[in-house]
Amino acid sequence: MKNFALIGVAGYIAPRHLQAIKQTGNNLVAALDKSDTVGVMDSYFPDADFFTEFERFDRHLDKLKRKDTFIDYVSICTPNYLHDSHIRFALRHGADAICEKPLVLNPWNVDALSEIENETGKKIYTILQLRLHSSIIALREKIKNGPPDKIYDIDLRYITSRGHWYHISWKGEQSKSGGIATNIGIHFFDMLIWVFGSVKEVHVTKSEPDHTSGFILLERARVNWFLSINYDHIPEDVKVKGKRTFRTLTMEREEIEFSEGFTELHIKSYEGILKGEGFTLHDARPSIELAHKIRSFNLNK
Repeated sequence: MKNFALIGVAGYIAPRHLQAIKQTGNNLVAALDKSDTVGVMDSYFPDADFFTEFERFDRHLDKLKRKDTFIDYVSICTPNYLHDSHIRFALRHGADAICEKPLVLNPWNVDALSEIENETGKKIYTILQLRLHSSIIALREKIKNGPPDKIYDIDLRYITSRGHWYHISWKGEQSKSGGIATNIGIHFFDMLIWVFGSVKEVHVTKSEPDHTSGFILLERARVNWFLSINYDHIPEDVKVKGKRTFRTLTMEREEIEFSEGFTELHIKSYEGILKGEGFTLHDARPSIELAHKIRSFNLNK
């Protein structure tokens, strides 16, 4: 049984990490969040120590270490711009880090974290769960076994409605979230690169606070993409069903269905990490580089 600490336990994605820690037979020793609305912990680890102040959390982990209770992993579910700092904290405490997407916001942050990995001998893992989805795995195999010189036409549309709160929160600040392309697009960009190969060209056709779109040329695909948090962009036939999210991926005008099968992917991610087979800095880098290029693209040139 491994000991875990979790930073950002009040966050939206934290329950998936709590469940994964529990389902893989491990123990949450301590958790941190500035918000104290963390009753979800009772369903998983009611005996875990909880802190709302980073300094007390830091001191607690240090005291545990002096009593020979070591933290093996620190799971990080905090706002994007804090990931880099919290990963460093984990490694300095002698733990491996498991960090939600995006691992960091900028490519040079990856370089710096690689140095700390080498210095500490500890590992940094990230959650790239679409690589574990059965439909995406099957698609990748289809491309690998298909005509080697074929370039596929891909259309990706992902609309996940968000209220006014989104723009007021850290997610609405590009310097903190990386913008829509990073905050909600990073998994899709990673998946596309994993399936269709490295990035050759990047163009952004629209960049607004609530939506963005563009074109990516990959080794094996021409990708038109559209990402939005605006409810008005959802097709009418989807709205009448009461849904606030719309996701579609087509290849050569044929839809690739992967709307189901997400519930166990964090557990699968943790199982891989615990076997030393998790997704690393090297795996995360291409999508981070792509998201940064999209964020930095000059629409006026």
